[in-house]
Amino acid sequence: MQITIIRHGKPDPISEHPMTATEFTYWITFYDQSKVSLNTSPLPSSVTHANNCDAIICSRLQRSIDSATILNAGKIVLCDDLLIEAGLPSASWYFFKMTPKFWAICFRVLWLLGYSNHSESIKEVKIRALATDKLIELATQHNKILFVGHGIFNRFIVKELIRRGWSGAKSPQSEYWAGGIYKKS
Repeated sequence: MQITIIRHGKPDPISEHPMTATEFTYWITFYDQSKVSLNTSPLPSSVTHANNCDAIICSRLQRSIDSATILNAGKIVLCDDLLIEAGLPSASWYFFKMTPKFWAICFRVLWLLGYSNHSESIKEVKIRALATDKLIELATQHNKILFVGHGIFNRFIVKELIRRGWSGAKSPQSEYWAGGIYKKS
C-alpha cells in the first residue's frame, strides 16, 4: 500500500497589504475560499504521482479541490471536511498593522502554544488527524492513493502514519505541489 501526500498548488493572490489582527480574521476567510492560481503548475513529480495512483483524495477547501482536479479529476474518490487545513486563531487587536504573512506566522506560533481563539485547538486537530484511518482504508481498497492536503494538516497526517508503522519522511515537504510517499507492507 502507498499513500502519497502533497500540498495543494499556490492559491490566487490575496491582499498582502498591512492590516490589523482583526482585519486578518477576514483575510483568513478569503484565503480559505481561494482557488488555485492559473499561473501555477504542478511539479512534474506530482503529475507522475497522480498518473501512477489509483485514487485521489482531497479536502473540501477549494485550493485542494482545484489541485486534485488539475492533477487528474477522473481519479478523485473523496473530498472531505475532515481533511481541511488546521485553522488559524484570531484576535481583536486594532492597535497596529502587519502583513498577512506576519500575522499567519504569529498566530500559528500562538496556536502551537495553545492559543485557539475562534479556531480549533491543536488537540482537536490531532483528533481530526485520525482521519488517517480513512486514508488507510482507501489505500487498502485502491493500493496507491494520492492525498492533496495542506501544509500543517499534512504534518499531522504524516505523524499519524509514522506512528502506525508506515515508512517515509518524518516531515512532508511544505512547498506548493510538493510532498512525500508513505508505504506499508
